[in-house]
Amino acid sequence: MTTPSPGPDTAPPPGCPAHSAPGGTPGSGSGLPALYGPGFAADPDALYARLRPQGPAHWVELAPGVPAVVVTDYAAALEVLRSSQFSKDARRWTALMEGRIPMDNEVVPMMGFRPSLLFADGDRHLRLRKTVDDALARVDSYRVRSYVRRGAGRLIGEFGPMGRAELVSQYSHRIPPLVFTQLFGCSDEQTERMARACAQMIAAEPATAQRGSEDLARCLAGLIADKRRSPGADLTSWLLHHPLRLSDEEMLHQLVVLIGAGTVPQSAWISSAIMLLLTDDRFAGDLSGGSLTVSDALNEVLWKRSPMANFCFHYATNEYDLRDDSGAGLLIPPGVPVLISHEAVNSHAVRGTAGDRRSNHAHLAFGGGPHVCPAQGLSEIIADVAIETLLDVLPDMELAVPAGDLVWRPGPFHRSLAALPVIFPALSASEPVPESVPEPGPASTPVQTSAASEQTSGGQSWNHSTSPSSIPPAVTVPERRPDSVPGGRRRRWSSPVAWLRGR
Repeated sequence: MTTPSPGPDTAPPPGCPAHSAPGGTPGSGSGLPALYGPGFAADPDALYARLRPQGPAHWVELAPGVPAVVVTDYAAALEVLRSSQFSKDARRWTALMEGRIPMDNEVVPMMGFRPSLLFADGDRHLRLRKTVDDALARVDSYRVRSYVRRGAGRLIGEFGPMGRAELVSQYSHRIPPLVFTQLFGCSDEQTERMARACAQMIAAEPATAQRGSEDLARCLAGLIADKRRSPGADLTSWLLHHPLRLSDEEMLHQLVVLIGAGTVPQSAWISSAIMLLLTDDRFAGDLSGGSLTVSDALNEVLWKRSPMANFCFHYATNEYDLRDDSGAGLLIPPGVPVLISHEAVNSHAVRGTAGDRRSNHAHLAFGGGPHVCPAQGLSEIIADVAIETLLDVLPDMELAVPAGDLVWRPGPFHRSLAALPVIFPALSASEPVPESVPEPGPASTPVQTSAASEQTSGGQSWNHSTSPSSIPPAVTVPERRPDSVPGGRRRRWSSPVAWLRGR
């Protein structure tokens, strides 16, 4: 076994990455850079900056004893995402299949194989993906807005009279399950159970997360049985009765993917954008002064703090020589997880390109290639309306702690705040909170999905916007503090702009 010196033509021996990768991190038993722990959570960019000069891909550790390869170069990431020489089938993960990584390891629930479109290749993936694309194409954007507005009003009504809130646990974690359970056609009882299960899955404590996962599976199995007996105008029924005829097992895992991808990353996107709005003066000011909008904040988060920080696992089917424009590279062996660092590739692209990114959606936060996220338009609606509603009702909201005291959750996969405490003038108990937007009329507007989201121009992925919708009804907001009150500088959020642009 030899230890090569870093250079464009060197690569770790396939069988021993822990002893051959340069740039080990103190505290990592293998000597590999660690994509976990409080140090990494506090400043992941420091690690990415240290890795980039070594090439487009790097040996890292996802958890103690779990080596993997992470891609930090934008062009190299697109190459992996689009190449037929990489597979999504996690049964190719040699160390897991041979028992060298135990099944109860903390990262296995995110990486282990399931019979869903997320882990499928070729024709099987095309079949499963078509059922999801076709079902999502039937989702009405007006109705989604109504679901988000109603759920947001309910949650704000709970903490509004208190004058303070912790927006991760009390708001951003709770909005996505409330919306998705309605899209799935759940009963009130199923909605409450699934919302609790999703909240448990987000918990940092492994046993709690496992209980949540198991209860969610039971809830979804019951939902599938109900919809087979009595279908409705909902995602579950549309998937069940698709001409490609999914089995109950396939149905269960399709729904798990949808709700999994639509809860934790969605929550992180919402809370990170709220933080940006509260801490960056570019997003506050008079509309006539040209302040940036909520939609701009959401897009910036995708570029600089991708909610799925490191994900999109692939496995080389044979040895693969991945190189960047400088010639630096890494020989990737088969059977090793290769993940895309969405945060690293996006933030590096931001630094490397001058100009305004507000209208640029070529980030890789939603992945790319055949597995690009099918629900980009739906996700944007949920995040945009959740934040717009919050700011409509609580326009004088401020952080309750210095921005530097905010803590990010540890772990390799998500870039998510642990908590976001805020203060605001308390709502009176009788103050109305928006609960809905107008129901769809005869010409309802479907959510635009990503079935054709990768354009050929420039070889980059562009997100589609959704079709125009109505402007939400006016809402009553609490009386604002005078501008002269210390700490009470009035913020005038640019929310109407987003609605007029059809968000």
